[in-house]
Amino acid sequence: MPCLVTVGGFYGDEGKGKIVAYLARKDNASIAVRGGVGPNAGHTFTFEGKTYKVRMLPSAALSPSTRLLIGAGVLVNPQVLQDEIAMFGADDRTYIDGQCGIIEQSHIERDKSEDHLKSTVGTTGTGTGPANSDRALRVLKLAKDIPELSLYIEDVSNSVNYALDSKENVIVEGTQGTYLSLFHGGYPYVTSKDVTASGICADVGIGPKRVDDVLVVFKAYVTRVGGGPLNNEISEEEAKTRGWLEYGSVTGRQRRASPFDMDLAKRAIRLNSGTQLAVTKLDVLYPQSAGVQDFSKLPAEARKFIEGIEGETGLRVTLIGTGPEIYDVVDRRS
Repeated sequence: MPCLVTVGGFYGDEGKGKIVAYLARKDNASIAVRGGVGPNAGHTFTFEGKTYKVRMLPSAALSPSTRLLIGAGVLVNPQVLQDEIAMFGADDRTYIDGQCGIIEQSHIERDKSEDHLKSTVGTTGTGTGPANSDRALRVLKLAKDIPELSLYIEDVSNSVNYALDSKENVIVEGTQGTYLSLFHGGYPYVTSKDVTASGICADVGIGPKRVDDVLVVFKAYVTRVGGGPLNNEISEEEAKTRGWLEYGSVTGRQRRASPFDMDLAKRAIRLNSGTQLAVTKLDVLYPQSAGVQDFSKLPAEARKFIEGIEGETGLRVTLIGTGPEIYDVVDRRS
């Protein structure tokens, strides 16, 4: 590090939560700060057999020495946030920017009832699209105006930049995936703002010169929830046979699936100025990889798969997920 931005390389669901949870504990990060849209993105990680899901807090929530920040560009559902703070006992280390927009019940109702969002785009129904619409119209309430959030308000941009000035380790956590970006994805089947590395940094309030590395996270295969194109999509039956049948962590909807897409990967690296890669769920593709933490001990076919990605993209795959547990990782950074 000291400033590492993590972003999804496909359509979300790449395993960013697991990677951030691992990095925060492994590298003793001082700050993990979340950018992105809001509680429409769920990140999942497993520690000592227990699975955790977060929609508001950074995925570093299990790292007790890491401060958990939410950038100004992120929409906040106060109830979801407070529930997660209570779940992790993170009351004394959670801070949100006063400029964060607030999702109200009316936004959720609009999201679920508006036919274009619900039926055509296939949104999550969490109110993020309508809330961002209100933000663009300058009528959205902000976190600094909500009394029950007053204890958590902080100038997040200032805190992150100060930490970087002090050479502390900072993880910037993106949400969704490159191809759900409002500007660079398959419009209209996208989220309500930009979620590439540039957009995530703007959410947090750091300039491009503050970033040391951009880690683009891919899954060993591609999945997406909702409408929109998916090259080489396989059937539900085939996905079940391959072990690729998954469900969204926020909506519970079935994820559509397809094989790893090298063209999408290359474009994602270009859009995000990627400097290193992570590949998760290698154990789903190659079951003998499960729990392996040493690259040399991976099956030959699995090593060939990773080396093929490196050869095609020109970037090193520094982190490889080999199971659901936080430490089921091949760490090749040294």
